[in-house]
Amino acid sequence: MSWANNLPEELLCRPTGQVILTGLDVTYNAVHKSIWDSFCNNRRPDRVPLQFQVVPGDHEYPKCRTNKRQSYEWYIPKGILKSTWMKKHLTQVPAVVVVFYDLDWDEHMWKEKQMECSTRVEIVRNSLQGRGTKVSVVLIQKNAPLPPGEDVVAAERAASLCSACDLSAKNLYVLPQTDHLIGYTIRLENAFYELSQAYYHGEARKVKSHKDFLNKTTHQLLFVRHQFKVAFFNEMKQDTHTAIKHYKQAYGHILELRMYDTNMLEIKTIAGFINYKICRLSFQHNAPLDGIAQFRKHIDFFKSKIGIADLAFEHSAWMSKQFQVFGDLFDEAIKLGLTAIQTQHPGFYYQQAANHAIARKQLCRGLCKPTQEKIDPEITDGLKSLDFYGQRPWRQGLQSIDPPDLQKEKEGIVALQCLELKEDHSWLIIPLLNSAVAQFKKYKSLRMKRYLMVQMGQEYFHAKDYQRSLMLLSKVTWDYRGERWWPLLTSILTTSLKCAYLTGKIQDYVINCVELIGPYTTCPADEKTRIQMNLLRVMSNDAPEAEPGLETACVEKARNFWNPVIEPCVFNVEMQNIVPCVECKARFTSATVAADQEVEVEVYLRVRCPFPVRFSKVSISLNNPMYNQYLEVIDGHGISAASESESKEGNLYLVPGTPRCYKFTFLPVQEDVGSQLEITGVCVVMGSETARCAVMTWVGAGGDAVTPIQTALTLLPRKQGKHTIEWDQIEIDQSTKIVSRPAKVDIDLHHEAPSLQNEFYLIQATVTNREDVAISNVVMSVSIPEREESDKSTHLSLEHAEFDGRVVSQLSYIDLGTMQKGDVQNKSIFVKCLQTGSKHITFQVEYNIDVTADNHVIPCACVKTEIINLATVSAFEVSVKLMNMKFETIEAIQAEEPFLLMPELKCTSPWAVDIQDSDLHLSQCIEKADMTQSQLQGVCLKKSECAAECFCLTSMNSVQTSVSLGSYVLHWKRHKDESITLDHPSVTSLFSLPTVTIEHIPLSVELKLPAHGSMKCLLPVCYVLHNRTGYPQEVEVNMEASDSFMFSGNKQVHFRLLPGKPYEMTYNLFPLVAGHVALPKMHLNMLRYPGTMDPIVQKMLPTHIFIKPLGKVPPGEK
Repeated sequence: MSWANNLPEELLCRPTGQVILTGLDVTYNAVHKSIWDSFCNNRRPDRVPLQFQVVPGDHEYPKCRTNKRQSYEWYIPKGILKSTWMKKHLTQVPAVVVVFYDLDWDEHMWKEKQMECSTRVEIVRNSLQGRGTKVSVVLIQKNAPLPPGEDVVAAERAASLCSACDLSAKNLYVLPQTDHLIGYTIRLENAFYELSQAYYHGEARKVKSHKDFLNKTTHQLLFVRHQFKVAFFNEMKQDTHTAIKHYKQAYGHILELRMYDTNMLEIKTIAGFINYKICRLSFQHNAPLDGIAQFRKHIDFFKSKIGIADLAFEHSAWMSKQFQVFGDLFDEAIKLGLTAIQTQHPGFYYQQAANHAIARKQLCRGLCKPTQEKIDPEITDGLKSLDFYGQRPWRQGLQSIDPPDLQKEKEGIVALQCLELKEDHSWLIIPLLNSAVAQFKKYKSLRMKRYLMVQMGQEYFHAKDYQRSLMLLSKVTWDYRGERWWPLLTSILTTSLKCAYLTGKIQDYVINCVELIGPYTTCPADEKTRIQMNLLRVMSNDAPEAEPGLETACVEKARNFWNPVIEPCVFNVEMQNIVPCVECKARFTSATVAADQEVEVEVYLRVRCPFPVRFSKVSISLNNPMYNQYLEVIDGHGISAASESESKEGNLYLVPGTPRCYKFTFLPVQEDVGSQLEITGVCVVMGSETARCAVMTWVGAGGDAVTPIQTALTLLPRKQGKHTIEWDQIEIDQSTKIVSRPAKVDIDLHHEAPSLQNEFYLIQATVTNREDVAISNVVMSVSIPEREESDKSTHLSLEHAEFDGRVVSQLSYIDLGTMQKGDVQNKSIFVKCLQTGSKHITFQVEYNIDVTADNHVIPCACVKTEIINLATVSAFEVSVKLMNMKFETIEAIQAEEPFLLMPELKCTSPWAVDIQDSDLHLSQCIEKADMTQSQLQGVCLKKSECAAECFCLTSMNSVQTSVSLGSYVLHWKRHKDESITLDHPSVTSLFSLPTVTIEHIPLSVELKLPAHGSMKCLLPVCYVLHNRTGYPQEVEVNMEASDSFMFSGNKQVHFRLLPGKPYEMTYNLFPLVAGHVALPKMHLNMLRYPGTMDPIVQKMLPTHIFIKPLGKVPPGEK
């Protein structure tokens, strides 16, 4: 019933004002053509909303009614809204008529031209007699106009033309032919837009003026009609806020109408129009909640207003259209920027539209019966030419409660039912479901999407598009399997099976059969039996029986697809994607297999269908295809053989519910040692490869058709019979590793841990052959793991303690040759650890041996590995002290002055250490003050013992302010005693000396005095001064008096100190007291460096000397 629920185009479009252009010859006049193009082309959104139309000057417009109604007292309306009214005001009745005329102000035939122009205007006015359409004149001129007020002739002639044409001066325009035509056109458009606004405002006021003449007893329909017209005129005026207000008032009047079966369709039709306008304008005003509320109110009110019971499908059609149109409006608003949410989006409205369309189809099947009676063509033809929207063609214009002609009414209902029978409802439902699916997919509502796709598949089935139905249903079955919706899955599979039968899709037919006869579908037992028998017929190259419930014509057409095949028909069935009646589990019996042992593989099969099944082949695929030839079993019987008799080829006859196990063994090849063998797939073949053959494949090692749900009972151990196979207890082990044959050699490592940093640590490796036969190509390798050797701190050497600065972290090929049974090989490995810490050292022995297994000689490569964790500790802790000649600790040294360097050693080795020698490697700026030998030579230090030695050094006069002293070299080795059985070579260790600051002083003082003195005995001392600069220096010396000494010499002296020439000052001291006595202080001042040298000099000079007391004279001596 598309005629009753479709919305007319004039309602769906955006109303805009109609402007008629006359006087333009767009066919033969290029200027007129360019003017017309400027109006109609490139209508951007920023230009005024008008529609333009070119017509001849004598165009006939719709006639206006001449006998205006002055009173509505006796007027009975025939309907709500005429079907031609909107179209008339949108496209036929203009708001403005513009007369274009070629006329310049300086035209020499002005009078004649003026008269012709006024005649054209008069013709237009006569054609529009009785209407309020605005008339304007546009003069097309060749020259650009002068500024206002300057062209007096133009002003006079314009006034004359307006008088002749009875025009207002505001309705006369000039359009010059210039390059800026579009600018003048836009100005004209704005003027025409104002005129159209005035016209539609006036039309709305005319309609409003009728309100005072109406009463609510007989003119209820007019209240709706007038409010709709006012709203429509305001919408054409682009005053949408006023328009929606009047649309809502019209809708309110609709709800107040008296409704009965004869006028129900008309009321619902107009209500649908007005509801569409309200919802559209609400979305346009960015008030979506108002639009949704209006639609809900609209549906809630009319959903129970069915009307004539025999035409109930009309109501479902109308409801479907209401939801569809609102969904379109909602979707359009979203595209323009509105935000929707998962619980409120257009998909719900498309879904409801589809549901009502489905209800329409069901009502049609229940109400409409085919008839042989001839339908009155007047009824069917009248559907396209109704005077009022929503009325019946056999009683137009009648508003009575009861139909005037019952016989005519009955014939009309039968005619409409016959028309409804011709409608293909499935193709109405499918687009709605498709739109709903797109929306639910967009808003991530996956379950709703799947549900609607199932509905679409069923509708395609009803529409006899079986291929699309099969394709859609196959897309959703996976999800229903995963969520275990067995009743839903069964229903979908049943429909898919029918589609596969009707389209002759052998692969899809077999897949659906294999799944439907399984234990999880809810088909009755007799139905499963029928399906399995059909499956057997198909795989035996016969035709299956037709599925129940199919049309005879479709079945006859489908029989041609199931003729026996001549050429082989082989197809795959991916079992992990379905829930089949066949289950498979494959596994390796061991997680690891030695290279000289057989690999054993087991495959378990179980069928869970009504009757036994015989397969033709079972095979297993591994990641190494060369083994696949050993992993297959072939049944020599045909698929229809119904016994368990054995044959040479094998027995693949499976009884429902009884698992069968098939075992395979093979020897691995040498190249696979160390690699992983994996089961990549299991293949079970049903049928004959010369006819129809289904290759059922599992990816990996198979598994249960449906993963069982873990419960407390399933986790409890079960008792298993000796000869029975518990399917649930079979665990899948998909991979095994081929490992080397266990090596029968011993690697003995003799060493004395821990090792000491920098020493050549000796590891004595002994390899013993424990095999029963000789072994060949025996190779030993020693290495440090890469992750530990990234810093290159461990050096390895073989037999000799050698290290040239390049670190070797791997001894990769140590040839041991061929070893007979019981042979022993020894190798010495030296390890030099440059850093402390823990290191892993790997010793690996590889060899070849021939092994006999299963009467085959297998060459095997064996590997034996030993790993030791070697801890390395430091042998010494070295600290260095700097002192002056008075054994006082200093931070800086003075140029050309001696100082003391004292290295202190603390033994941190758990082993005793013999120090063989020690020395200093000094930098160029430092030299020894004397050539002393090592003071630690021959010293043996045990753990925590300390030793120290002292070196007197002198710094040269250098420009550097800081310098590295060099390094301290220590030659040592482990102490050899009874507990040490290995002889370790000597070690040289270097310890970096500190970097010191060199102070450059202009003068140095040296004091020469005896080691000690005696009280009251002469003590001569000599002060030697050295000038360290390149210039003569003026020096003042002041000798301070002391209570402990009497002395002779200059107490205060001033002299010049020359460069490179020492100056001596001699004093004779006479000690007065005994003990550790303070010497008299000498104060020195240099005139070039006043006040700075005395503190430095005091540090250079000794402060005390030991004075021996006088000895006692024994009695009797003189």
